[in-house]
Amino acid sequence: MELENGLGHLSYSTLVHLGDTWAEMNASLREFVPQVKKRVSPNAPFAVSLRISAASAKTLTESPAERKSLIDFLAKEDLYVYTVNAFPYGPFKGEVVMEKVYEPDWTTDARVDYTNSVADILAEITPAHVNPSIQTAPLAFKPNVAGEEYIRTFTRGVFKVVAHLRELEERTGRRVKLAIEPEPACYLETTDETVAFFKERIYSPAGVRELAEVAGIPLSEAEGAMRRYLGIVFDIGHQSVGFENITESLTKLVQAGIPIFKLQEAASLWVKDLTVEIVPQLRRFTDTIYLSQTSLKQDGQITKYLNLGEALDAFEANPVKTEMRTHFHVPVFLAELGPFLTTRFGVQEALKMHRETPLSDHLEIETYTWDVLPAELKTGDIVDYVSRELEFVRNELLG
Repeated sequence: MELENGLGHLSYSTLVHLGDTWAEMNASLREFVPQVKKRVSPNAPFAVSLRISAASAKTLTESPAERKSLIDFLAKEDLYVYTVNAFPYGPFKGEVVMEKVYEPDWTTDARVDYTNSVADILAEITPAHVNPSIQTAPLAFKPNVAGEEYIRTFTRGVFKVVAHLRELEERTGRRVKLAIEPEPACYLETTDETVAFFKERIYSPAGVRELAEVAGIPLSEAEGAMRRYLGIVFDIGHQSVGFENITESLTKLVQAGIPIFKLQEAASLWVKDLTVEIVPQLRRFTDTIYLSQTSLKQDGQITKYLNLGEALDAFEANPVKTEMRTHFHVPVFLAELGPFLTTRFGVQEALKMHRETPLSDHLEIETYTWDVLPAELKTGDIVDYVSRELEFVRNELLG
């Protein structure tokens, strides 16, 4: 839905539903999204954040009939697509994902070609008043980054997509934006790393020259093209896991002139005072198909682990006073989850800042872990769950 006062478009990520193939995503879209719209936006158009996997992109690219069917469905139900999650290339539901979610990374033609195909689809299926965004992976899984040549390769991959987006707008009149999402354990993880990458690799004279070469455009146009088509997704939950001050992080991005093409309302699991007694309850969250990157703060020092289980093992081996945050997306309307806390406060900080000075025209709630949330912590069904999240965020912004 489009919020009042220039606060942007708001919806929830359909990554929460089955959607590894277009048949699955199409079925999920038709089953759930109209129900959510009826509850939270019955009398106004409702925004759709669409998950498009590589398999779905291939289906939609090769089938004009499928694209027309989608366009007709959206019009009939008073829906419009404003953003696509093109982060997971392959399967994301029903099998172990872990670090495979970052593959293929931005060093590959497969990632570039997939992203370009999603852009082409968006230019056709989105309304003229929306400049749609593509959410994508944070360049590479950090352990795989094997030196300067690796970095140069994935940076050039990004430039290839920026060049495509520029050509796409020239050809169709539709501006599609690429938004890289920093995430724990990836090449772009912290806000400081993100600002440094954009300053040193994207906005630098060398970066501008390389884009001009890749796109075949004058230097005078290249920097503007970079800022017009390339920005980031700021996932509040991701940055909270790293113990960042959300207001300070957002301010750094604004001051660096890095566009926030999507502000993602997400909360993570938080244990203010980790004890040996509650470790067994936390281990219920370790049986998941996703990575659960975890930070332990002990005596002012932060230690990062790839998975929650590893962090708990380390704590039990040295059970000193510890604060813990873990990359397990939890409902944004909850400040507490059973015996634990959530980083909802970070969402509220960001929304307060956005309410005063809009940071992005795309807002999205991305709590995709409904399927792996312990049963006793669920209330209602998936429609109740995402509707409550949307109502919470809207109320925080509009009162």
